[in-house]
Amino acid sequence: MAEQTVIRGVRTGGAALIAASLMCVTMPCSAQTTQTVPPQTAQKPPVPKPAPRARDRQIGASDLQKDAAATRLSQPPNPIIPDPRRNVPANIFATFDATQKAEAARVSAYLSSLQTLVGNFVQVGPDGTKTKGDFYIQKPGKVRFEYDPPSPLAIISDGSSLVVRDRNLATQDIYPLSQTPIRFLLSDRIDLMKDTNVVSVTADDMYISVIIEEKQTLIGTSRLMLMLGAKDGQLKQWTITDPQGYDTTVAIYNLDTTGKINPDMFKIDDFSRFTRG
Repeated sequence: MAEQTVIRGVRTGGAALIAASLMCVTMPCSAQTTQTVPPQTAQKPPVPKPAPRARDRQIGASDLQKDAAATRLSQPPNPIIPDPRRNVPANIFATFDATQKAEAARVSAYLSSLQTLVGNFVQVGPDGTKTKGDFYIQKPGKVRFEYDPPSPLAIISDGSSLVVRDRNLATQDIYPLSQTPIRFLLSDRIDLMKDTNVVSVTADDMYISVIIEEKQTLIGTSRLMLMLGAKDGQLKQWTITDPQGYDTTVAIYNLDTTGKINPDMFKIDDFSRFTRG
C-alpha cells in the first residue's frame, strides 16, 4: 500500500543530501515530505521523440542524453572552487561604488533576459565528489536536473514546489521552491540590488561574481555566488553555501537558449510514473 511519510528531521543521505547541497534547501524540517512510489504501479515515463534543433522545437529529457556525441559539444569545464575565506561578515559590503552597481545591473539584465536555458552541468559537492548531467530551465520557476548514470537522481521544480526523485529508492522529497536560493536564477525578472541582499560584487578579466546572502532565524545564513563570463556575460557557474558553511558548485556548459522545452518535463504531481533504478 502506498505510504506518505512526514520527515521530522533532515535526512543525511541519498537524495535529500543532494537536494540540501545543490539547492541549499533552507526550510523547517517539518515541512519536508517524502513520498514513496508503490512498486506495483511504477512504470516508465513517456520518452519525447527527438526533433531537429530549431527555435520552435520542444526539448525533451532524451535530447541531451540519447546522442552524447552530438550534445556534448565541448569538454566539461573544471568548476572553480571559491576560496572559503570569501565568506566574511556582510557588513563590510555595506556600500557599492558605481562600477560594482553597473556590474550587478549587467548580471540582472542577463538573468532577466533568459526565458529558457538548456545545457550540461558538472557538480562538485562539499566532499569534492563530481557528478554530471543535463539541465533544463523554463522561466519563471521551472527547472529539471537529470544526473548521468549511475546516479538515480532527478531534481524538478514546477514553479512552486521542488522535488528530488530517487529512482532506486522510488521516493521523492518535496520542498517549497520559495525556500531555495535557486529561485533567484528562475525569476522571470530580477534586479539583484533591489530584490536580493547582495553582499559582494567583484570583477576581473575572467569573471563577474555576485554573492547573495539570505538569513533565516531558524535555519541560519546561506549564500548564492553567481559567476558570469566577463567577456560574453553568460552564466558559467554558481556556488551555494549552506548554513553549515558547506559549498556545492555547479558549472554549466553547452548552453542553448533557443529551444522550446516540453512542459511535461516539469510535472511533479504524477510521481508514480517514474521507475525504480
